[in-house]
Amino acid sequence: MNFNLKHEKLKAYLKELGSVAVAFSSGVDSTFLLKTAHDVLGDKAIAITASSNIFPQHEIKEAANFCKNENIRQVIFIVEALELDEFKNNPPNRCYICKRNIFTKIKEIAAKNNIAYVVEGSNMDDNGDYRPGMQAIAELDIKSPLRYAQLYKSEIRELSKKIGLPTWDKPSFACLASRFVYGETITEQKLAMVDKAEQLLIDKGFNQVRVRIHDKIARIEILPTDFERLIKPDLREEIVDNFKKYGFDYISLDLQGYRTGSMNEALKPESRHGI
Repeated sequence: MNFNLKHEKLKAYLKELGSVAVAFSSGVDSTFLLKTAHDVLGDKAIAITASSNIFPQHEIKEAANFCKNENIRQVIFIVEALELDEFKNNPPNRCYICKRNIFTKIKEIAAKNNIAYVVEGSNMDDNGDYRPGMQAIAELDIKSPLRYAQLYKSEIRELSKKIGLPTWDKPSFACLASRFVYGETITEQKLAMVDKAEQLLIDKGFNQVRVRIHDKIARIEILPTDFERLIKPDLREEIVDNFKKYGFDYISLDLQGYRTGSMNEALKPESRHGI
């Protein structure tokens, strides 16, 4: 099935649902899903956005601006993730704990707004890797229309470009908690360190970045094609100086480069089960 037919399948499914609250982060997938839902359902599609220090603040602003520009009703609510000890202690099922907390609140907000279903933006590529958050989504009966339509990330980007969404080539991002090695306590200070470090790299023109934190060591992941530019003396020294101001003692470059889920590579198989 080509991606245009998949797009039609997505529209038909959303129309069948009748009214939806889109868990909206301003990422590539949720932006495409929200735009499509609003085109199909009008005011019966709303956006619900979680604001927290585990999410980069520029993403929250982008989400609000998109909804304003598209005249889509949005509800923003605050998530105090660090108040949950089971999350803050950062076990391998951290994402499950977080997703269950967030989507429980989204369902409550949707119900108060007389919206029948909550939908989220996972796609076919999210069926791989280690994703305990998907279990929470299944348990709470959250709908995943992009997976229902069998859309892959590359197809979502192509369709986003076709309908004129500015997010079609936006880099992928994940919550800042995913930068922590499992077992290392997540703190507000360290979240801020990571957020500032990644924002600096983005401001310097690096398109796809992660700054993984190991106590006070920063492990920079960028695309291998960007290695040469990063290690040029002036820029390298500027990055090191700023990272140290943010609180890092050591700054390293991961020679494998950017990749999703790199913190999962050290997990033993038995740690991935029993959630």
